[in-house]
Amino acid sequence: MRIVLASANPDKLRELRSILSELGLEVVPVSDVAPGWHVEETGATLEENALLKARAAASATGLPAVADDTGLCVRALGGGPGVYSSRFAGESATYSQNVCKLLSRLIGETPEMRRACFRTAAAIALPDGTSETVSGRAEGRITEAPMGKGGFGYDPVFLSDDLGRTYAEATPEQKDLVSHRGRAFRNLLPLIRRLVLHDEEQGS
Repeated sequence: MRIVLASANPDKLRELRSILSELGLEVVPVSDVAPGWHVEETGATLEENALLKARAAASATGLPAVADDTGLCVRALGGGPGVYSSRFAGESATYSQNVCKLLSRLIGETPEMRRACFRTAAAIALPDGTSETVSGRAEGRITEAPMGKGGFGYDPVFLSDDLGRTYAEATPEQKDLVSHRGRAFRNLLPLIRRLVLHDEEQGS
């Protein structure tokens, strides 16, 4: 059975395939089923954006779809950039441009004000309109300079409390165990079992 990821991001696809491997589902990007698919992320919250994407992908493909929206919340920025994290430096910003803007905004800030958390809202939607969301959270601090070569997005500057290193310094397996997205998608597993695999016992 196939389930669609409402994203073309190869890094998210790898993470989701790893997390959902135990279910025996084939995870495919929405672009493989509905070429040219696109949806505007107009939601005011992470949950709204995740639902927008999951519902649109399920409608376009006729398959169960999952989506996420992630925000980096930094104490010195009053919880920002939050829902605007992926476009912090502009609508078409690259990972490095977002990181550079973040670091420039935090120059001179104390370690306490550099405290941050990642929060992910993950959603599942079925073609019949059924949809639900869950969330995951990870705590840490923004470093003064990028560290590590792995990961993506803000990973090189997010020093994980759980790992004692940045996400970019961790292996993909280490990151998946403690990351906000990993936690959110693991929280989504019971819903996938119940809604997609119709396994009431395991989903209860």
